[in-house]
Amino acid sequence: MIPIKTKNEIEKMRIAGEIAANALHTAGKAIKPGVSTYELDMIIRRYIETHGAKASFYKYEGFPGYSCISVGSKVIHGIPSKKERLRDGDIVSIDVGAYKDGFHGDTAYTFACGKVAPETAKLLEETNKALYLAIEAARIGNRLGDIGSAVENHCKRCGFSVVRDYVGHGVGRDLHESPEIPNFGNPGRGLRITKGMTLALEPMVNLKGEEIRTLHDNWTVVTASGSPSAHFEHTVVITEDGAEILTLPTV
Repeated sequence: MIPIKTKNEIEKMRIAGEIAANALHTAGKAIKPGVSTYELDMIIRRYIETHGAKASFYKYEGFPGYSCISVGSKVIHGIPSKKERLRDGDIVSIDVGAYKDGFHGDTAYTFACGKVAPETAKLLEETNKALYLAIEAARIGNRLGDIGSAVENHCKRCGFSVVRDYVGHGVGRDLHESPEIPNFGNPGRGLRITKGMTLALEPMVNLKGEEIRTLHDNWTVVTASGSPSAHFEHTVVITEDGAEILTLPTV
């Protein structure tokens, strides 16, 4: 069953979403060569906790970090570490969830550290565009296949590969709710989108090849090709006027 949110529940999600977004972008401002992923994670922890919320990911199914920080060829679920320090030319995907008053906000952004290679810069730009195409497709009367098709077709035109083993999802009282939202599919197919749905839309796109593998820590997912991967995510609510983003930063 797909949870449909009330006006009051949406307002709570808006607050959680803003905290998550601000924590994410506060950490983003600290990105530079030499900074460890642990330091970024602590910035996120402090922001979330000082704003009366909890980090959604901490201890979620045993995850040890307060956020997921994935560098370079890491796709998602990278574990923050004091030993992992950023270098000029890296890209850094940061995924943040904040939980407040019974609801989650979930968002991600891939940042450039210093000057990145032109093809990597294009990967970031076009994956972010794919997210906004997904948001545009997430409207009353459309179907989930319209979202996935919008992402997949855009990324294919750019010569990139969409990750197929991980998907977007509903979000609200639980961090992961129904429905699952693939970043691929056929238009006009799948569940019909209705008012009051709250969805985490999140294209995950590889520079080369869709294949992935999981490292021995049983969390970190990397590209099989070793090529860079980008990840962008917003939590949205479906309204009469389209999808409203609940995770826009205000800092």
